[in-house]
Amino acid sequence: MSRIPKETGLTGLELIKASEGLSLRMYYNPAGLQTIGYGHLIKPDEKFNREIKVKEAEDLLKKDLKQAEEIIHSVVTVGLNQNQFDALVALIFNIGSGNFRNSTLLKYLNQGDYSKAADQFLVWDKAGGRKLPGLTHRREVERNIFLSP
Repeated sequence: MSRIPKETGLTGLELIKASEGLSLRMYYNPAGLQTIGYGHLIKPDEKFNREIKVKEAEDLLKKDLKQAEEIIHSVVTVGLNQNQFDALVALIFNIGSGNFRNSTLLKYLNQGDYSKAADQFLVWDKAGGRKLPGLTHRREVERNIFLSP
């Protein structure tokens, strides 16, 4: 089995926090989904009728990151360095596990073609069917981190 880091490193954590920003109140993200904290998508059984604390936002983020980390461990069959892992966690956090599982990025990655996989980050720059400059920038940053040793 190839070596894959166990959890998101500081680079990944800071990337996600910077990309998502922090909102202690519920808001609608660009795709129209209810969101709170550092980009936590509010599930139907969750109620956030109040402002949350920063600690709660960080706890939600850690829980969400665990899900992304588990997806990587379950579907990636090649080795990853910490930067590659962090970039993938950031991507999955944003596009969702289903999109990642079915992505050309994952296909290229599991074929060992890291360069083609890196270029596939740039495909995921839309929300609600619209290309967003903020997502384009985010994908470029994730791609650059993925390509860093």
